[in-house]
Amino acid sequence: MSIRQGVAALARTLQRRCPLIPHTSLGLTTASPANISATDSSGQSHSCSAFPWIFLSAPSASVLLLGLNSTPVLAEDVSVGLKSEDEISGEPTSGLRKIEDGSVVSNIHTSKWRVFTDTGRDRFLQGKTEDAERLFQAAIQEAKEGFGERDPHVASACNNLAELYRVQKVYDKAEPLYLEAVKVLEESLGLDDIRVGAALHNLGQFYLVQRKLDEACVSYERALKIKRRVLGEAHTDYADTMYHLGTVLYLLGKGNDSEALIRDSVRILEDNGQGESVICIRRLRYLAQIYIKSSRPEAAENIQRKILQKMELTKGWNSLETVIAAEGLALTLQSVGSSREAQELFERCLDTRKMLLSEDHIQIAGNLLHIARVVMLNSSQLKKICSSEAITELNKAKDLLLESIRIARHVLDKLTGEIKKKSKGISRETVKDGHSALMILLQSYNTIGTLEITKLGMPGHEGDDALVLNAEEAFDQCISAFKEYGTRRELSNSSEAKAEYLSCLKLLSSLLISHGNITRQTRRTTLQELKDEINKVEGELQFNKRNTASWGNQ
Repeated sequence: MSIRQGVAALARTLQRRCPLIPHTSLGLTTASPANISATDSSGQSHSCSAFPWIFLSAPSASVLLLGLNSTPVLAEDVSVGLKSEDEISGEPTSGLRKIEDGSVVSNIHTSKWRVFTDTGRDRFLQGKTEDAERLFQAAIQEAKEGFGERDPHVASACNNLAELYRVQKVYDKAEPLYLEAVKVLEESLGLDDIRVGAALHNLGQFYLVQRKLDEACVSYERALKIKRRVLGEAHTDYADTMYHLGTVLYLLGKGNDSEALIRDSVRILEDNGQGESVICIRRLRYLAQIYIKSSRPEAAENIQRKILQKMELTKGWNSLETVIAAEGLALTLQSVGSSREAQELFERCLDTRKMLLSEDHIQIAGNLLHIARVVMLNSSQLKKICSSEAITELNKAKDLLLESIRIARHVLDKLTGEIKKKSKGISRETVKDGHSALMILLQSYNTIGTLEITKLGMPGHEGDDALVLNAEEAFDQCISAFKEYGTRRELSNSSEAKAEYLSCLKLLSSLLISHGNITRQTRRTTLQELKDEINKVEGELQFNKRNTASWGNQ
C-alpha cells in the first residue's frame, strides 16, 4: 500500500472519530531542545514531547505549523514558535476544528493533510527525517490540490518542511519555503492579519539563527507593526517580538534602541502580571549582560538586584536558580569594589550548593574560585592597614584555590575515564562539565601564581625566592593541565580555555624575565619556547576569531 493510500484510509477514519475543537487565538512560546518543558507567553510551563508545536488558525480550517527547535544561538529563546490555546491546555489538536462562522470543515483533504502532517511529525521525532521530509512534501501537495495554491493550509505545510530543513541546517531549501508561507498568508489573509505577523516573526527567527541580522531586523520590524495594530502595545505577544527585535539591534551595534525595546518588553510583562515569569527573568538577565558589556556595572547591579529579589520571592534560597542570580550580582559587586558584600553572597551561594549538590560537583569548585578571588581583593585593601592580616587572607584564598583544583581535576579525570569506556562518545552535559572544569582548573592555577607574586610586594616578603618558585610552579602546573586535558578532542575546541592558557604563558614569561636569576635547576620550558608558544596560540585565537566573524556575516 502506498503512503497516499494509507493516509487516505486513515483520514476517513479520523473524519468519523475526531472531536470538534473550538477556534482559538494564537500564542507565542519558546523552548529549548535540551529542555522537554516549553514556556508560553504567559510564562507558564507546559510539557512537550520533545519539540514545541506551532498552530495557526486559518479562516477555513486550523493550520498546523511545526516548530522543530534547533540549538539556540543566543542566550535565551531564539527559536520561537506559535502555540494554540487548546494545545497549551492539553486538549487534543488533531481533530476537526470549527471555523469562525460556526460551520465544520469536513473535506477529505483536511483529514489527509492533517495525517500527513501528524505522521511527518512522528517520523521526525523518531529520527526518520527522510520519511518526515516525504510526508511534509505530500502535505504541501495535498493542500494545493484540496484547497488551492494560495490557501493557508499551503503556508502551514511549507512552514513545516522549512522547519525540518532548518533543523538539518539546509538553509538554502528552508528560506524559499518560509518566504512562500509568508506570501501565501499575506495574499489569503491580508497584510494586517495577526497570523502574517506570526509567520514574519518565525522568519526573523530563521534569519537570526544564521546571523543574517539585517534580514532578521526587517522581518521583526514588519511583525511588530502588525502586532501593534492588531494586538496593541500592551500585549505580551507584541512584547515578545519587541524583545527579539531588541536583541538583533544590539547585535547590529544599535545599543540605545536595543535597550529601550528590551526594557519596554520587560515592562509589558510586569504590567500583565508576569514579572516573575521565566521569560521576564531571562530578559532582565540579557539586559544586565548588555550593561556589563557596555561597562555600566552600576546599571547591571540594579537589574541583578531586581532579579535576585524576584527569585527569592518565587524560589526561595534553597534553589540553584536563586544561587545563580545571587552569584551574578556578586560578580558585579566584585567588579565595582564592593568586596565584602560580594564575599557574603558567594559564601551563601556555596552553603546552598553544598546542601543541594554532591561535594565534588564542578559548581562548588567554581564557587570556591569566586570566593578566593574576592578574598584576594580584600587582602589588597588590607595591605595598607595591616600586612599580617593581608597575608592571612592570601593564605585563606590559596586554600580555597587548592580545593577548587582538587574538584576540577576529579571531574576531568572522571570525564577521561568515561571517554575511554564509551566508544560512542559521551553526553553533552558531561562535555559541558568538562569544559567548566578545565576553565576552573586553569584559572585556579593562574590565580595561585598571581597570589604568590602578590605576596612578594608585602612587607617582610620582598625578594623571597620561595615565592618566586611557588609562582613558577603554579604556572607550570597550568601549562601541564592544559596539555593534559585541553588537547583532548572533546575539549580542544574551547577558545576560552586556550585564552586562559595564553594568559598563563604570558604570566610565566613575565615572571622569568623579572626574576631570571631565580629558577628551578631543571626548567620545563625555556623563555624562548614560551615566546614561540605565545605567538602560536595568539595566531590560533586570531584565526578562530576571523572564522567566527566570517560565519556570522554569511
